[in-house]
Amino acid sequence: GILTNTTPGVWKGASYPSLKPLSSYVADLAARLKFFQEWIKNDAPITFWLSGFFFTQSFLTGQLQNYARKNKVEIDTLIWNFKVLRTATNRFTKPDSGCLVYGLFVDGA
Repeated sequence: GILTNTTPGVWKGASYPSLKPLSSYVADLAARLKFFQEWIKNDAPITFWLSGFFFTQSFLTGQLQNYARKNKVEIDTLIWNFKVLRTATNRFTKPDSGCLVYGLFVDGA
């Protein structure tokens, strides 16, 4: 609850997994809602907040499907290839193929 800064169990049962305290959880939820509202309002963004998705695998599979359909190849023949962009700008242009993501966490790097 509010006094203990814990996310209510009822919320956890209907929400994405989170170990954050209530105040951080609400801020994260608001950021996620803003991201998706902007997507709906202004079409697909140039960069995607990968960690903002509840089920990232579905987004990544959708990207593979779009590529496979565009290039008329079987989706099972595709693999992921990541390239880290070393830039301090937030001004990106939409790539011809693939997608730009942020919020990707690397474990054990």
